[in-house]
Amino acid sequence: MTDQAPTPAPEPVALRVVHQAQEADLAAAELAAGQFLQALGISTDSESLRGTPGRMARAYAELFSPRPFDLTTFPNDEGYDELVLARGIPLRSVCEHHLLPFVGTAHIGYLPGNRILGLSKLARVLEHFACRPQVQERLTKQVADWLQDKLEPKGVGVVIQAEHTCMTLRGALATGTTTMTSTLLGLLRTDGRSRSEFLALTGPHH
Repeated sequence: MTDQAPTPAPEPVALRVVHQAQEADLAAAELAAGQFLQALGISTDSESLRGTPGRMARAYAELFSPRPFDLTTFPNDEGYDELVLARGIPLRSVCEHHLLPFVGTAHIGYLPGNRILGLSKLARVLEHFACRPQVQERLTKQVADWLQDKLEPKGVGVVIQAEHTCMTLRGALATGTTTMTSTLLGLLRTDGRSRSEFLALTGPHH
């Protein structure tokens, strides 16, 4: 009887994710920012404001530039079939209607299928879609749809709670108001027990 070599463990699979966006022209953005401020009657001649147009250009370039990452998945060897949930992921994005920030938290969960995901990647997927002019409703659905497509889980759930400065610092001046959105796919939408568990874990009492 001959000894057989042990079967090697399956390798993780990584998908390189890069945001396809036009290269930022910081010089043109700085010039436009200076013209924008002057058009609003704000002089940039003082020492403290002279560098503001450049800082504005770099700040918005950073807000609109998600970091590339590898979406790393692993075989679900143990057949784990319970909810995997990352709660309270910090969120920052920019409202596409006023180009003012909105900030908050996201709860992202999934019911595993054949593969499981490196947990940090849930936050990176959120950043990937948040670092661009956005509306919260679209952002919530984009994250859920993308995970459903790339990971092929049995279900995906995304809940986002955010404060929009376009609502709290201007217009309605509704300070302290938060907006909640959710997208549930697969069993997290159709199975009552799974749906209730996800919503309970992402509820305000946690």
